[in-house]
Amino acid sequence: MTAPGEAPLTGLRVLDLATLFAGPLAATMLGDFGAEVIKVEHPRRPDPSRGHGPAKDGIGLWWKLLGRNKRNLTLDLSAPGGRDVLLRLAASTDVIIENFRPGTLERWGMGWEELHAVNPRLVLTRVTGFGQFGPYAHRPGFGTLAEAMSGFAAITGEPDGPPTLPPFGLADSIAALASAYAVMAALAGRDRTGEGQVVDMAIIEPILTVLGPQPLWYDQLGYVQERTGNRSRNNAPRNTYRTSDGQWVAVSTSAQSIAERVMRLVDRAELVDEPWFASGATRADHCDELDEAVGNWIARHTRDDTISAFEKAEAAIAPIHDIRDVMEDPQYRALDSITEVPDPELGPLRMQNVLFRLSGTPGAIRWAGRPHGADTDEILTGLGLTDPEIAALRAGSVL
Repeated sequence: MTAPGEAPLTGLRVLDLATLFAGPLAATMLGDFGAEVIKVEHPRRPDPSRGHGPAKDGIGLWWKLLGRNKRNLTLDLSAPGGRDVLLRLAASTDVIIENFRPGTLERWGMGWEELHAVNPRLVLTRVTGFGQFGPYAHRPGFGTLAEAMSGFAAITGEPDGPPTLPPFGLADSIAALASAYAVMAALAGRDRTGEGQVVDMAIIEPILTVLGPQPLWYDQLGYVQERTGNRSRNNAPRNTYRTSDGQWVAVSTSAQSIAERVMRLVDRAELVDEPWFASGATRADHCDELDEAVGNWIARHTRDDTISAFEKAEAAIAPIHDIRDVMEDPQYRALDSITEVPDPELGPLRMQNVLFRLSGTPGAIRWAGRPHGADTDEILTGLGLTDPEIAALRAGSVL
């Protein structure tokens, strides 16, 4: 049982065998809410995220985020000794997250049959680009490919520009959220049946879901959404606008009442009476006129005055932040969205906090990403391996 105030996933053990980025991020999310996460890395080929992006003093900063709340074990899973250790770990584990190409664990003698045999309650979460079956299953898969295949890139960018990919791991991050949700659903099923199961997560699918009703539109109407830049085919005005002091703001009018308030605020109340103004879709047909009205008004006011006027009118607006603004924004500060974490290697670090707040059993960042293999001996000793056995594995390059 979870004690009052204790993190809700306390007592849950997760093995993170995955790399780059969906699987490891899903494990991070579970660790944030109390799961004991053991990160398993190859002894000579660490998780590539340790070397992605900027580093400080030779230490990758992305890993400090992705590896937080994880203990670190080095283990060559392809070696016979590595297989034996992994199966021993699996016997006392609730969840394994892996992202090898389909058939890899089976080739190493650690497929679902072997894992289920040592632990019938285990949930095996398999996160791959294209899923465990189908014509693309054995292709190497990354989030970029999902962003392309899902239709995301096709609708992103300016109308006369190329399809545009995001400059960050969007599809991987969405798949990580979905994978963490899938794990919890599988564990809830285990509570009823007593049996674990396999989660088959294809990175190409969650991003397709968050793109909305496009398959339905095409199926029923033959409608194909085109690139519209910052505009929307569902409502207007909806765009980014430059203020008189050279800053940028974003305006949204998804609700009809908000659209009406915006037009009254920018001194174009007569447009509200137009028949086409009565719905988002018909307003979108007049986006040029609406953008001109809103843009001209905003261009005559500073960013702070613009935001103040919109807030007073109860209209929806936000400043366009870069990361410098995010770090100082008073709303993010109030929520502690960017929180400080002590780190023995680099000192205090500021990074994103846990995803949400629970009033009774909150999550927490207990530590940032740790060095490669930092907890290997402790974890193996906890499994019951003796010092000579650990030394033999290390001598055989298994650790």
